[in-house]
Amino acid sequence: MNFKHITIAGSGVLGSQIAFQTAFKGFNVTIYDINDAAIEKAKERIANLEATYFDYFKEEQDAVKTAQSRIQYATNLAEAVAEADLVIEAIPELKEIKESFYTELGKVAPAHTIFASNSSTLLPSQFAEFTGRPEKFLALHFANRIWMNNTGEVMEHPGTSQEVVKDVLQFAAAIGMVPLHIKKEQPGYILNSLLVPLLDAAQLLWGNEVADPYTIDKTWMIATGAPMGPFAIMDVVGLETVYNIVSTKAAKHPNPEQNEFKQIADLVKNEYIDKGKMGMQSGEGFYQYPNPAYNEKEFLQP
Repeated sequence: MNFKHITIAGSGVLGSQIAFQTAFKGFNVTIYDINDAAIEKAKERIANLEATYFDYFKEEQDAVKTAQSRIQYATNLAEAVAEADLVIEAIPELKEIKESFYTELGKVAPAHTIFASNSSTLLPSQFAEFTGRPEKFLALHFANRIWMNNTGEVMEHPGTSQEVVKDVLQFAAAIGMVPLHIKKEQPGYILNSLLVPLLDAAQLLWGNEVADPYTIDKTWMIATGAPMGPFAIMDVVGLETVYNIVSTKAAKHPNPEQNEFKQIADLVKNEYIDKGKMGMQSGEGFYQYPNPAYNEKEFLQP
């Protein structure tokens, strides 16, 4: 593995984290997004991440201080990937958007550039043909709070070169992740194969008015000893991503009259997204931040 220049396409919650972590570990990083407004938000996220890293990495302060000097920004895709050894895609979780992106990326990226998708639920084989280089394409998936929850799931598709798999596994280790090789395509990898059913179950309990989000989270936390419940996790993920995923499920539902996921999607949009409650990143989602109720001692008391 001889990667030096890494481009992160998409500067949302996780895209920004991937970018900062990669620069923190010494790589040159370009953050690409579609317009200047998105880039300005990315710069805010990067600044906030720098503060988070200063608090978390007490013995690596110099690496934190110099990370931002290795990050550049671009709204022109060709310029963003001109020197890229690896492009990590972290754009919205919508099939049509990703297809369009990879079609364009394949035209402008250098021939040697490897493409990796951070898609949470979609398979690399769904997009391989659009890349124009299926042998250099695979998935590289991260967990939120990448600096602490440092999983690097590397999932190939049947046409991925094994040399590319090896290189990306080495890259994951080089940026401080624990490299985890997923040898067969699986929607959701390992992490989300376990996590998404939990989040689905929580949303269905909420959507069917069985219990409110706080009660559901309390139940999970008390019974399992988990530090947060499913709705707190959704706040970390970001409610826009949650909405995109549940909307995709709603669209695939065979019976529109009994579509519970459509009901949940509407709830998330109407009660949260439309009101600017995007989750932890915006300061409010199901909980208010920086001091969410689930961190209070009284939250789990009788």
